[in-house]
Amino acid sequence: MRNWENPVMLACNTASKKNLPSCIFLIVFIIVLCPVVMSQLVPDSDADCLLKFKDTLANVSEFSSWDASTSPCQGNTANWFGVLCSNYVYGLQLEGMGLTGKLNLEPLIPMKNLRTISLMNNNFNGPMPQVKRFSGLKSLYLSNNRLSGEIPADVFQGMPLLKKILLANNAFRGTIPSSLASLPMLLEVRLNGNQFQGQIPPFQQRNLKLASFENNDLDGPIPASLSNMDPGSFAGNKDLCDAPLSPCVPSSPAIPVVPVSPVDPKSPTPPPMGKKNGSFYTLTIILIVIGIILVIIALVFCFIQSRRRRHCLSDYPSAGNERIESYNYNQPTNKINKPAVSHKRRGASTPDPGGRLLFVRDDIQRFGLQDLLRASAEVLGSGTFGASYKAAISSGQTLVVKRYKHMNNVGRDEFHEHMRRLGRLNHPNLLPLVAYYYRREEKLLVTEFMSNSSLASLLHANNSAGLDWITRLKIIKGVAKGLSYLFKELPTLTIPHGHIKSSNIVLDESLEPLLTDYALRPVMSSEHAHNFMTAYKSPEYRPTKGQAITKKTDVWCFGVLILEILTGRFPENYLTQGYDPNMSLVTWVNGMVKEKKTGDVFDKEMKGKKNCKAEMINLLKIGLRCCEEEEERRMEMREAVEMIEMLGEGEFDDDFGSMDHRGSHSNLYSSTLLEDDDFGFSMNR
Repeated sequence: MRNWENPVMLACNTASKKNLPSCIFLIVFIIVLCPVVMSQLVPDSDADCLLKFKDTLANVSEFSSWDASTSPCQGNTANWFGVLCSNYVYGLQLEGMGLTGKLNLEPLIPMKNLRTISLMNNNFNGPMPQVKRFSGLKSLYLSNNRLSGEIPADVFQGMPLLKKILLANNAFRGTIPSSLASLPMLLEVRLNGNQFQGQIPPFQQRNLKLASFENNDLDGPIPASLSNMDPGSFAGNKDLCDAPLSPCVPSSPAIPVVPVSPVDPKSPTPPPMGKKNGSFYTLTIILIVIGIILVIIALVFCFIQSRRRRHCLSDYPSAGNERIESYNYNQPTNKINKPAVSHKRRGASTPDPGGRLLFVRDDIQRFGLQDLLRASAEVLGSGTFGASYKAAISSGQTLVVKRYKHMNNVGRDEFHEHMRRLGRLNHPNLLPLVAYYYRREEKLLVTEFMSNSSLASLLHANNSAGLDWITRLKIIKGVAKGLSYLFKELPTLTIPHGHIKSSNIVLDESLEPLLTDYALRPVMSSEHAHNFMTAYKSPEYRPTKGQAITKKTDVWCFGVLILEILTGRFPENYLTQGYDPNMSLVTWVNGMVKEKKTGDVFDKEMKGKKNCKAEMINLLKIGLRCCEEEEERRMEMREAVEMIEMLGEGEFDDDFGSMDHRGSHSNLYSSTLLEDDDFGFSMNR
């Protein structure tokens, strides 16, 4: 290289010997610094793409950590907020940050390792971004924004790895993009709460586990490939038909039109009508009569359907609405506006035919149904039981209102009695029922709002690194206490809880767990309960063989929850109907134990576990013992609670084979395949 091509070398060559050390220092400084600077300025690098994406956002106060002088990832640790790392940037998770403006994902296209984009619960507007250039994307979460307009048919074309697409609660319209139905790896799609029109395209994916289309303007027959989905996934579309909904009504036959040619006065008089023409007109009259009858039948059917829907939401909330749309319960205004009746005795509310909220607690400020209708509200989610809404009423109270459409297993009096029974329950680990609303077609249950959302959200939807071992053990102990209380207070129920899963456990400000959706099986319709309650996904439920659920079923579900908390893995079999051992979390954990890979079972995001391996193993054994497929070998809930309470208190022997004097069994694990050396690390504390 010529000297004039390098100013530094030219300066050094012309410098005197006195300045030579300074020149050498300058050269070394540039050699060391240049790679660092250049690494931040490489076009289309992860950092460059993320900073360009940041520039498209309107409010960036939360992005102070996005600094060009640092790298987004340091190994598996993220230096930048909202970035998911695995030695490189594989995901972007910016949820619930109030981000606004038009969503532009084009700056992220050069990121070849990007696998997940989650921008849920923001205020982005504008059209659906062009995502088909993200060929390596596996998950796209855009629910609960203000995106609108028609989605191009080919928007998902060329995305062979895409598994999960969440576009719920936006304002999309037009037809569902056909490219969505052709994605080979699709597992979950949520399009509910939009304004899609037309027919549902034929989804042919064999592994599709969840498809949600409710609360749109779709019509026509449901594709046969989706006939095994939850009927609730298609609710709120007045013109959808076929399985799993009602069969489609055949359309009326067209009335043949007989062409009439103008009469020429000079033409000869036509001959009298013969037998052939007479038969033709007779057939025409018959077809007209049949058509009229079919039209009448269709009108009667539509009238019945409209009567059924009259008590549902007049429209469903969607992203962008600041308020929840009014419930239309067909009640006179003067009745709705009457104040709720106050009762001094807890659980003393009596059935009210006027359509008011019935309170089961006397330690909460009263409010009326109209207060809920006027409240500022947002959609929290749509589960297997019904949709949930967060409502902030004028008095300052924040509540959760949950709608149930499948509570028709008992009559009015029995339902009121069961709600009062639930209202009398009082335990620190139960989310208490505040009030309820009864209609034959649907019910509302009102509870207090917990700011920390659900356990499932912390374990799976967001980064679970905040849940260390101590916190997880605290949650499990709290759940165990709540279940023990239900077993004691509801001894006559076959399954005191019946729907134990991480999404039915909410956490208060101190991360204390509270059970929800408990003891609802007696009022839940049998078909809906059998299809969707977790109790009916246990191995003992075999209706074809006459096997039914028992109290040990709640023990099974509790054991699965323990394994979920320890492993950080979602129980995939909860997404299917019935018990599938091939998708069971229990099967996976047992397989890892037999292969002596138990060190890989525990959630790698769980902190604070280095000095607690023995306790973790003990809890894992309790979980597996609760998940014995044979009920006779499965422990009782009382035993599980006692053993969990002793964790951390030094009550167990090293081999976890005996209990102290408070325990009821010795050598409790002699029948299992688990031994201490199966777990891949020492049992020594």
